[in-house]
Amino acid sequence: MRLLLRFLGLLFAAGTTIFIVAIAAAAGLLWHYSQSLPDYSQLQDYEPAVMTRVHAADGSLLAEYARERRLYIPVQAVPKLVINAFVAAEDKNFYEHGGIDFSGIARAAVLYIQQYGSGRRPQGASTITQQVAKNFLLTNEVSFSRKIKEALLAMKIERAFSKERILELYLNEIYLGMGAYGVAAASLLYFDKSVHELSVAEAAYLAALPKAPNNYHPFRQRERALERRNYVIDRMAEDHYISAQEADKAKKEPLKITLRPTGAHIFAAEYFAEEVRRYIYDNFTEKKLYEGGLSVRTTLDPKMQVLARKVLVDGFVNFDEQQGYRGAIQKLDPAGDWGIKLADVKALSDIGWRLAIVLEADDASARIGLQPGREPGGVLSKRRETGTIALEGAKWAKPTSGPMRGKVPTKVSQVLAAGDVVYVEPLAGKEGQFRLR
Repeated sequence: MRLLLRFLGLLFAAGTTIFIVAIAAAAGLLWHYSQSLPDYSQLQDYEPAVMTRVHAADGSLLAEYARERRLYIPVQAVPKLVINAFVAAEDKNFYEHGGIDFSGIARAAVLYIQQYGSGRRPQGASTITQQVAKNFLLTNEVSFSRKIKEALLAMKIERAFSKERILELYLNEIYLGMGAYGVAAASLLYFDKSVHELSVAEAAYLAALPKAPNNYHPFRQRERALERRNYVIDRMAEDHYISAQEADKAKKEPLKITLRPTGAHIFAAEYFAEEVRRYIYDNFTEKKLYEGGLSVRTTLDPKMQVLARKVLVDGFVNFDEQQGYRGAIQKLDPAGDWGIKLADVKALSDIGWRLAIVLEADDASARIGLQPGREPGGVLSKRRETGTIALEGAKWAKPTSGPMRGKVPTKVSQVLAAGDVVYVEPLAGKEGQFRLR
């Protein structure tokens, strides 16, 4: 009996010693990493790189310039719907924890064990505060030391800043794909609307992106994007941010993306916008241009600009037509799926004409196939449009060489032949009828 008690005493002493040593080692490890933490006080004066926006005289947007597409928005101006979507998706206990969500870590560990070997992605346990620490103060290095520093910084940030300030930093800095940083820029880029106009489904999609934007690309990974969006909607309903009825309605909505153009936003203003960009670059520095968030009002009148462009183009075209027809741009075999072949021909994009291939031509008219467009994801459209060029639409095309040089054509077949790739313009009020250009 005494030997048993003695053995238990030794076992207890050894366990106590190991426990104390482990605590001391952990404390030493934390002290070691805490000595090399970056200064988190810089977050107080956070001034993100914000895109410069150039406006026409009537206030319409002319162009945007930035290295990172970002619009800064105070947290007070972010709708609760958007905040709730991100909290539900990324950190359901955000308002309760002190930087590290121990219950979230335990939940992630249990799920990892349950899903081990299933091939499913492990659930992350990083809080929003930890993500702020990583995005602002650390690197994306996957290492044990970085995770320790991230946790230590998260606890310090929680003590130094309010939850609202942490959310503001997060919602303006987070990368959401396609070059968009922050919720304001992403809302404009993906849906061409402000954050105040987002629906439940749209807010949920943006909240689905922080983990891996490329994995939930709206065109290349559409099914995964929908699955992740609906997961966020379910989390919002589970956390009582929306009702079950609202969740069901939102999940039935298609993933409708309306990409905002990234070039000049007003037709025929490209060169004017470039001149403004050069002026800002020369007079306000490159940093101010691409990171300073300047709001520039210009003298451009959009209506007058379009009219001036039309007059100029019409003058050039009329002069060119008087010189005669120079022939097709190139020749293609119209047999089979002519749309795929025609899609590979680079077309002018700023004149309002369509590229077409002549499918067949006779004396009275020519049947043409119009260059097919592309879906938002870049996939060639399966739709094939056709039209007709009558003699009236090709009468100007006097040959510039050969026995018919300078003579007005009396037959369409004198101008066009099957396989010719040409530019055409629709005739006003005559559906399916085109003019040779």
